[in-house]
Amino acid sequence: MPEDLATLVEAYKADPESVYNTWFIEDGARTKAFRSIRRGVQEVVAAVKERRFGNDFKGSPLEIVLSSITEQKQVFEGAAYPFYWKPKLRIPDIYENEANQLAFGQFLEAYLAAGTAERLEREILQLDAAGIKGLGPAVANILYFLHPTLMPPFNTAIVNGFNLVFSDRKKLGSWPAYLQMRETMLVANERLRPQLSKDLGAIAGLLFEVGSGRLATDGNWEAALEREREKLEKAALRRHEQVVAELGQENEHLRMQLMLAEIGRALGYAVFVAENDRRKCLGGKSAACFTLPRLPDLGLTAEVARTVSLIDVLWLRQDRPAIECAFEIEKTTSIYSGMLRLIDLAASLTGGEQAYFLVAPDEREKEILAQLRRPAFRDLGFDLPYLLFSDLDEHCEGLCRLGDDYRILFKLAKSGCC
Repeated sequence: MPEDLATLVEAYKADPESVYNTWFIEDGARTKAFRSIRRGVQEVVAAVKERRFGNDFKGSPLEIVLSSITEQKQVFEGAAYPFYWKPKLRIPDIYENEANQLAFGQFLEAYLAAGTAERLEREILQLDAAGIKGLGPAVANILYFLHPTLMPPFNTAIVNGFNLVFSDRKKLGSWPAYLQMRETMLVANERLRPQLSKDLGAIAGLLFEVGSGRLATDGNWEAALEREREKLEKAALRRHEQVVAELGQENEHLRMQLMLAEIGRALGYAVFVAENDRRKCLGGKSAACFTLPRLPDLGLTAEVARTVSLIDVLWLRQDRPAIECAFEIEKTTSIYSGMLRLIDLAASLTGGEQAYFLVAPDEREKEILAQLRRPAFRDLGFDLPYLLFSDLDEHCEGLCRLGDDYRILFKLAKSGCC
């Protein structure tokens, strides 16, 4: 391990605009994504088995999975591109070639079931041996969300950063190179503990920052100086603008959480705000002031309870531990992911009547309707109404003054039912 890597890690963690701080530890979208992406991969496998996967990336269940991944900040910004169907090159060859499509589906199914690093490596080598044109280690970005402590993400910047930090020459499109990188990252990560995390997203983010030129090492500062200063400054400015924009989006998300918390309390409910958001403040208001200190025992398994604790806002009865209403606010994150979390919650609760709402900006209404009309959701027999930001803004005071319980929300809510 390079002697200065520990120092590099400290610089990485100290930078408030590094992906470590803006994505890995602070952004609730990362932790929320794991369950929904796993569910999405299960749908890809089912679609392949039932011969309904399709012959293009657009409209396929794989597109939904990659949409959930690409919203995970800068590290995954271009993660979907390798899966776009490029008809002139006939790549990646999983859309027109049925045998390749089945091999890819079997690979994902095996990965969902695998529990050891040895089994995971074997499945990768078996996929590599199939020689599917255009299907390379970009798949690792899906694998990371299935096994984050065993498989790191993979892209050009991460490879470049790896080569600079470890003085290596690994190639971008090679599965063997990916597995070799993984071994080195695991060893380095173990030696760095507890500086980083067992989750390999942290060390992958470090290599991404080095490879994209935002974090200099003894091995790359000279190369950085050789680049045009203007390009470096533009890269730094672009990241700053991205962070500022993301903060604005997070503030709008928090504003809706606080508004829903205020309405819930006015209607007589106990309110629970997602665990990863309760320390945030906006306009002098803190989410912690509105929320229960902990999620009451709802008779759920530990895994389901953890997922429920990340739902944006819950309204609970005051007289007993029971959820009356649940809200998922989708300002920029995947509509599909929010729907899955609410459907999972509905499937986990027994007895009583609960209401579930998507909450989104007006400009995302068409996207909501498109998702609600997908056969996978339409056939559930589960009505999922949605609320628009503008309606809540306009009627918040009236809801607080005139409402008796959550049913007043149905006067504002819209439905995707045809």
